[in-house]
Amino acid sequence: MTVSDIIKATGGKIIYGNPDAVFTGISIDSRTIGKTELFVPLKGRNFDGHKFLIDALRRGGGALVSIPPAEPVKGMTMVFVKNTLKALQDIAHYERMKRAITVVGITGTNGKTTTKELTASILGMSHRVLKTSGNLNNQIGLPLGLVRIADDDEFAVLEMGASMRGDIRELCGIAVPDLGVITNVGLGHIEGFGSLEAVRSTKLELLETVKTIALNADDAFLMEGIHNKSVHRDGLAIVTFGIASRADVSAQDIVLGERHSVFTLSVHGKRLTEVRLNVPGKFNIYNALAAASLCSATRIKPAEIKEGIESFIGVPMRLELKEFMGATIISDVYNANPLSMEEAVKELVRLRRSRAIAVLGDMLELGSYAEEAHRKLGRWMAGIPVDVLIAAGPLMEKAAEEFSAGRGKSITVSDSSGAGDVLREICREGDTVLVKGSRGMQMELVLEGHHGRSPVSAQEAGNAL
Repeated sequence: MTVSDIIKATGGKIIYGNPDAVFTGISIDSRTIGKTELFVPLKGRNFDGHKFLIDALRRGGGALVSIPPAEPVKGMTMVFVKNTLKALQDIAHYERMKRAITVVGITGTNGKTTTKELTASILGMSHRVLKTSGNLNNQIGLPLGLVRIADDDEFAVLEMGASMRGDIRELCGIAVPDLGVITNVGLGHIEGFGSLEAVRSTKLELLETVKTIALNADDAFLMEGIHNKSVHRDGLAIVTFGIASRADVSAQDIVLGERHSVFTLSVHGKRLTEVRLNVPGKFNIYNALAAASLCSATRIKPAEIKEGIESFIGVPMRLELKEFMGATIISDVYNANPLSMEEAVKELVRLRRSRAIAVLGDMLELGSYAEEAHRKLGRWMAGIPVDVLIAAGPLMEKAAEEFSAGRGKSITVSDSSGAGDVLREICREGDTVLVKGSRGMQMELVLEGHHGRSPVSAQEAGNAL
């Protein structure tokens, strides 16, 4: 992008350097910036990227600043703007709007990243596709992904996260998606919303922009919101996907394997093709159907939908099957909320061969729902074949209380390291173990090396055996 592009996008003005400079990308990290990239120093509550401006200019090609340096830096181009985050978003919007590209926006409480990857995999069979990296889905991550758009890209597949009302509307203002999907609605990040109705209302902000929306027909709460909201505006098409409910795109003849699933993909009641999804779990079939719904709406051929789904091999830290001390580990450590936790525990029970051990960390960002959500989880788990609960954190301790009251065996520890110590004490060959918790609990540490003395007594560990 040129300096001229940047000024048109942001309304900024050049204060130093070459007005004809060209940049190959944007970076917000002074440590990894490339020499032809533009540095955008962001400001937060406890940090200011302008402190690293000189370091960035030593490595990069220029900067977009709201606090100019006292002296110009030789050979460096600098553009002044009032707000660097707003400028980053304006550049992303400018780059998106100057190209004839179809933008896909994906939101929902669970399954956003997997649905994004599946959608990009299908579209990539015959088109050039830009997708956001990892789960860069907020007001910083989405524009950073979108500015990577190239002139020959035909689709951009973007994940859209929300932590408060208005977030999806704001992201839509940047990316202007043509197509969208809402995977489901649950209690994730509810602390910033206050109610489940507010979560749903925020996800439904996507409908204000897109021309086509794919919705989970099996999510009764989501569909109730659709019926209660006036969505019948000109040009809006609704496509539904599901398994249990009548839907435009559905999965039939489902066979759940240990590491994969097989199902027949049907569109408008017509059985199109058998599909092998190479990641386990019924909930991943929903993610595949969401992707298939979006792609069928763009008239992608069934053969390409099948090939795109079957070439997908999963997302790191999400329902990965591993071996550990002779046991089968279900490692789903990226994040957790009540809905995703329940689905993961169902997979533990489905895949169990001997004992089922749940190593669970706190579900965070649930606000006033937190204690009851954990207690509800413990009560539910006490009624299904889970043999041992290793509960990490003060909230999951509430789940352990309910689990033990229902005659389940539980051990409580303060953190993921302690949970790993306990697991090494009690794990047997043939066990099936689920490891899951919110990102802040760092549950991946459970499967790393020995962390020292276990914080539980030998008697407690022995009782769980």
